[in-house]
Amino acid sequence: MSNCPICNGQKETSTITFSVDLGDTIVIVRNTPALVCSLCGEEWIDDAIAQNLEEVVNEAQTKHRMIEVVDFALESVA
Repeated sequence: MSNCPICNGQKETSTITFSVDLGDTIVIVRNTPALVCSLCGEEWIDDAIAQNLEEVVNEAQTKHRMIEVVDFALESVA
């Protein structure tokens, strides 16, 4: 692992709850894999995970749902 560029804490593998407010839709994705700083809590999502999140968000928008809550482990295509 590498150190956090913000506080020099240790980046650790963890999961987070990712959320995005698109105005007419709110998408919440639980158990999203990420690196999280052990000191300041800053979060980093790698490119493959971000691509999966984008697909989940796009699907929620096409369904025209006001709120979409999913579990990353169940929705992931990676």
